[in-house]
Amino acid sequence: MLKEILTLVSFFLLHIENARLLWHNVRVSEGSYEGMEYYMKKTEVECCDTVFVHDEIICEVKQQMPEETTLKDLADFYKVFGDPTRIRILWVLLQKEVCVCDLAEILEMSQSAISHQLRVLKQMKLVKNRRDGKTVFYSLADNHIQTIINQGMEHIAE
Repeated sequence: MLKEILTLVSFFLLHIENARLLWHNVRVSEGSYEGMEYYMKKTEVECCDTVFVHDEIICEVKQQMPEETTLKDLADFYKVFGDPTRIRILWVLLQKEVCVCDLAEILEMSQSAISHQLRVLKQMKLVKNRRDGKTVFYSLADNHIQTIINQGMEHIAE
């Protein structure tokens, strides 16, 4: 029961956050909210006309559902991709192995800011490093990261 309540609360919080973000994007002009009606019509979700629970489907899906800790780890993994700076770093590393100095120059940021983001990416096993004398080079940890970035780019291009 607690799990269902938390799911509902999360659902409503997500919609409240989406509405808050939408509010900032809607232009208010003379008491009307231009764009709001279009947005609301465009994002309507169709629901069933009757309530009928498909027990077989529910049972099958619940049996295949990963543990909560696994799903939390997956959510944390995807959160890393929610930061534009980290995406920019990953994009650079998708092109070439580079050192922190080069990353800072390419992205026009301080080495300190780059190092902070690299620490997060390394903790999540998205990047790896190698030392060559006094220089530390960074690259993507494996081909999975390249695939995730490429698929994301394909998705937003659709």
